[in-house]
Amino acid sequence: MGRVPLLARLEARDRRELLSLGPQVEYRPRTILMHQQEPTTHVLCLVGGWTKVTAIAPNGYEALLALRGPGDVVGEESAILEHPQAATVTALETVSAVVVSGERFRGFMAERPEVAREVLKLVTEHMRAADRRRLELSSLNVRERFAALLLDLARTHGRRTTEGIELAIPLSQQELAGSVGASREMVQRLLRELRDRGAVVTRRRTLVIERPDVLRRIAGDALDT
Repeated sequence: MGRVPLLARLEARDRRELLSLGPQVEYRPRTILMHQQEPTTHVLCLVGGWTKVTAIAPNGYEALLALRGPGDVVGEESAILEHPQAATVTALETVSAVVVSGERFRGFMAERPEVAREVLKLVTEHMRAADRRRLELSSLNVRERFAALLLDLARTHGRRTTEGIELAIPLSQQELAGSVGASREMVQRLLRELRDRGAVVTRRRTLVIERPDVLRRIAGDALDT
């Protein structure tokens, strides 16, 4: 199943009422919207723009956990459990979001069992995605993980151009590295290899996949898990 954000899963009336529970705020690119380990005070209903969800490991490594964009809600799990934020959320571009207090979000879910059901289904899907990512980190080498990542980004965030499939999310090499558990230097080497093989074209904050078949051969069985 393709990406279906929370707001798209709700009935129109529920969606309108959820978006009416707080003010709409605009954030500039690279602004931190939520900080890992800070107390949970609100959730964000993303209306426009993309964010990255990251976490810092005990050794200081920053892992890219997910990308969240229009229609997604971030901070919902921490708000439900009333726990500190499990991750940091940062705007990758200009982001518009409706800010809903944790208390009002929990109250809305209590009043609307069908909304609570969709939220809990989404939290479960996120947990399964995290489990799959841990499996990939333990069972695939870096080249396979990186090829699988680019194919997944092409599927979920790609747009076709005359050159190939351009990734519509402005991710840096460090952010790509954080998604596959590698160093920035390793990602630079892998991109150089893929350029030499004619698989990708890279520019500043832009990556175009010209030969997805090359990536599929590298990823191998990773696409079938």
